[in-house]
Amino acid sequence: MTLDDAVVARHTVKAFEPGKTLPQDLIDTLLNVLHNSPSSVNSQPWHFVVASTPEGREAMAKSTTGAYAYNEPKVLNASHVIALCMRSDITEQHLQNVLAQENNDGRFVADGAQAGQDKSRRSYVDMHRYESRDVPQWMEKQVYLALGGLLLGAAMLGIDATPMEGFDQRGLDLALGLREKGLTSVVLVSLGYRSEKDFNAALPKSRLPREDVFTFI
Repeated sequence: MTLDDAVVARHTVKAFEPGKTLPQDLIDTLLNVLHNSPSSVNSQPWHFVVASTPEGREAMAKSTTGAYAYNEPKVLNASHVIALCMRSDITEQHLQNVLAQENNDGRFVADGAQAGQDKSRRSYVDMHRYESRDVPQWMEKQVYLALGGLLLGAAMLGIDATPMEGFDQRGLDLALGLREKGLTSVVLVSLGYRSEKDFNAALPKSRLPREDVFTFI
C-alpha cells in the first residue's frame, strides 16, 4: 500500500468485529511508532496504556457509559485499545530521566552538548510554565503528534482504527489509576477489524478543495 492509498483509505471505524485479534507483530510495530513519536525538545511528556485483554477493554469501557455510550462497543469489540495519556506536569525527575536516557543513547558527542540540551529543554519548559502558562496544553499537543503517527501507521498496515475523545476522562483516570502515577488521559484509539456494521467504510471521504486549504508562496 502506498502512502497515498493509505491516507485515502483511512477512515474512522464505527463498528468492530468482536472476537478478532490483531497479530502481535503488527501491534509491536504500532507501539514502535508511538515509542518513537516526535515531541517538542524531545520532552516525551506521554504514557500509553494498552488494553489487549477483555478485562483491560472492560476497564477502559467504564469511561464510555452514559453520555458516551455510543463509543462503548468500539472499545469492547476492538482487538486493542490504547489510552494516550500525558503527564500532569513536567517534573524535575522527568527532565533528569530524559537527559539521562539521551546520554545513555549516545546523543552527546561534542563537549558541552549535554548541558546545552538540558538548558534548551528547560528554557522551553520555563517559557510554557511562567510566560505562556500553558504547560498542560503544550504537553497535550505532543500527545496529538503521537496520535497522528499512530493513525497513519495503522493505515499503512491496513489496521482499522477509531480515535475517540468521547469518554469520561475523570472516570478513565480513576479506573486505570492514572492520577496516582501523575498522568491523565487525553484520547483513546481502538484498533481491530471493522465489521459489516461499519457504515463509514462505504462512504466516500470528504475534504474541502485543495485550494481552500493550501496556500503556495
